[in-house]
Amino acid sequence: MTKHNQEIVTRFAPSPTGFMHIGNLRTALYSWLLAKSQRGRFILRIEDTDQERFVPGAVEVIMDTLKITGLTYDEGPGVGGEHGPYIQSERKNIYRKYAEQLVASGHAYYCFCTPERLQSLHDANGIGGYDRHCRNMSAGEAAQRLAAGEPYVIRQKIPLEGETSYYDEVFGKITLANSDMQDQILLKADGFPTYNFAHVVDDHLMGVTHVVRGSEYLTSTPKYALLYDAFGWERPYYVHLPLLMGRGEDGKVSKLSKRHGAVSFQDLLAAGYLPQAVLNYIALLGWCPKDNNQEIFTLEELQQSFSVDAISKSPSIFDYDKLNWFNSEYIKALPPAEFAERALPQLKEICPDYVALDKLAALLHTRVNTFAEISGMVDFIAAKLPFDAALYTNKKNKTTPELCAKVLSDVRPLLAAAEWQNDKLFALLKDYAAASGVKAGAVMWAVRVAVARKGVTPGGATELLEVLGREESLARIDQALQELAE
Repeated sequence: MTKHNQEIVTRFAPSPTGFMHIGNLRTALYSWLLAKSQRGRFILRIEDTDQERFVPGAVEVIMDTLKITGLTYDEGPGVGGEHGPYIQSERKNIYRKYAEQLVASGHAYYCFCTPERLQSLHDANGIGGYDRHCRNMSAGEAAQRLAAGEPYVIRQKIPLEGETSYYDEVFGKITLANSDMQDQILLKADGFPTYNFAHVVDDHLMGVTHVVRGSEYLTSTPKYALLYDAFGWERPYYVHLPLLMGRGEDGKVSKLSKRHGAVSFQDLLAAGYLPQAVLNYIALLGWCPKDNNQEIFTLEELQQSFSVDAISKSPSIFDYDKLNWFNSEYIKALPPAEFAERALPQLKEICPDYVALDKLAALLHTRVNTFAEISGMVDFIAAKLPFDAALYTNKKNKTTPELCAKVLSDVRPLLAAAEWQNDKLFALLKDYAAASGVKAGAVMWAVRVAVARKGVTPGGATELLEVLGREESLARIDQALQELAE
């Protein structure tokens, strides 16, 4: 990473246009890690100058997400700081002065083109660019039209020749021909700045030293670098992150979007993922720790290990199977009481009163990938599933419906008289297997299929007997015997 001596200041500057996309959260995380790994400052700024796209409640979602994930900010909405306000719409009066300064220095100009004229420059597909019609207007004419109250915007005057370069900490030197850049709008007719202008002014005024953002901005940054140069301001360090991709059902890889599944942080929480697991996983989508193969990181460990020079240039694929693995590891690491606290409300809602919910929660603890899976895993407890004779045939345990019927008939009276506790029930069935000459696996299979009526369950035969209780378990075995006889 480029050497620097000043305090590192980074910022996360999302637009409140909806929920927190995973890509945005990764940007926030890397920006936070860069600052905190160097004992710097992290700022939250809300960029809401595009009022048409503003979504009510989105600012609260952003702030809540950072709070939930532990990405605390040193300055920002609700926290304050010496560089506020931190919501761009509340800074509207700041930008005009700087836009006018660029006009005065010859780096920007007033543009009076009407929307109709601008529309005429585009083809039927909306493709086209501004023709710089007002670029060389005399100062006198511009003053007259301003005095007449004509609507106008202020545009950046991009050099017509040569090229502009900057250095990115991940991708290296980036160069763009000036002829490939348009004279972008800096200040809109309503007085609001565009993102392209406001973030440059705000980053400078807030002392931001490192700008962390997605690599989709790689080719836009030369325009921003020209603005810094026009003001005579020192450019920040740029850190562009690799793209996040998703794999479709057809196997094709494209930019991560809703067609690949849940892509907002809120959707993932609703789908039963833990915030720490999501954060851990996305930390590794584009960054790899040096000199070790560690995958499970606390936020503090990430902070200690993070370095910009370990960020990859290559796009990363968001893999839900891998996320499931991370989440399952985090769930397993939860204290039993905390897992039960999260699982029991869901179990109480779907399970009958006779079920031993605490024991069921204990069975699920090491077996679920997400909390949203719980209802599907206990469907056989919530209600009796349809009879399926094929389940009683198991090649591994060499069972048949006839053998299972014999086993169930034999163990039914033994179970009825047994002490209803997992270890005692397990010993009983093992003793029966030894005495009868039937494989223990076959005995357990017959009992488990009889009470669960499905092949894959969270827990073995006697664990399920304990969860269901004596009365319900025996009733299910009786029903299985009747169905097998028929």
